[in-house]
Amino acid sequence: MTFKRTAHRRRPAALVVAALVLAALGTVALAQRDRGFGRFRAMALPKVKNTPYDGRFTFVRINYDTAPGGYWYRGQPAWSHGYPVAEENLMKIMNEVSFLGANDAKFNTLTLDDPELFKYPVAYLIEVSWWKMTDTEAAALRAYLQKGGFVIVDDFKREGDFGSAGWEPFAENMRRVMPEGRFLEMDTSHPIFHSFFEIHTLSNFPQAYNAGAPVFRGLFEDNDPTKRLQMIVNYNTDISQYWEWSGRGLRPFDETNEAYKLGVNYIIYGLLH
Repeated sequence: MTFKRTAHRRRPAALVVAALVLAALGTVALAQRDRGFGRFRAMALPKVKNTPYDGRFTFVRINYDTAPGGYWYRGQPAWSHGYPVAEENLMKIMNEVSFLGANDAKFNTLTLDDPELFKYPVAYLIEVSWWKMTDTEAAALRAYLQKGGFVIVDDFKREGDFGSAGWEPFAENMRRVMPEGRFLEMDTSHPIFHSFFEIHTLSNFPQAYNAGAPVFRGLFEDNDPTKRLQMIVNYNTDISQYWEWSGRGLRPFDETNEAYKLGVNYIIYGLLH
């Protein structure tokens, strides 16, 4: 799998605020949050029409079979929370601050065992406490990571939050993908936090519903933190919530800025490593 490197330019962090305003102005009115979090009812999957691969960077969200209990947000499957508003706003920011030229109107969702996934260097996976995975998908994810793919794991609740079982279901799945893999604690010394914007603290992401500090963990080639980062996990936090809610004015600008900078850095790192 060959990924094309994309030129980018650095701009002052203040410009992210301006881009954020543009994203907010361009965001359509959104439905109000469902207050019935206790409902465990499935509903039809979000309507998704993938755009054919044309060489441009296209944000890809992984869709999967959702385990029981994972339909708590408005009855939607866990993988779809925030779709497609979060990625739409992030891609607007990417195109404002870089020459990436990302597709900011179409956003694909693919299963892990879809061969099309190998055309895209970065994949996004959320709510993994309810992630059900087949053996075929496990083998495909292993191949994707080994061939250069980069996976962002986000919106990952600790045990007890909204019925989440926490880290262990995810760890069990990943043992099927990479039996030899080990997740290591990450701090701001890693290059991913300096790949575009300079991020000097990882404590700027308080959540609407996650108590305690966020935790960032990484899976590295050969379990060696000096080698390529294959997967980054945002645990006990939901970075994409800031992207999704930026058009609603529900989170402070300063915190939202940091979440956008983190998302930009993740994508740039995934493209260049």
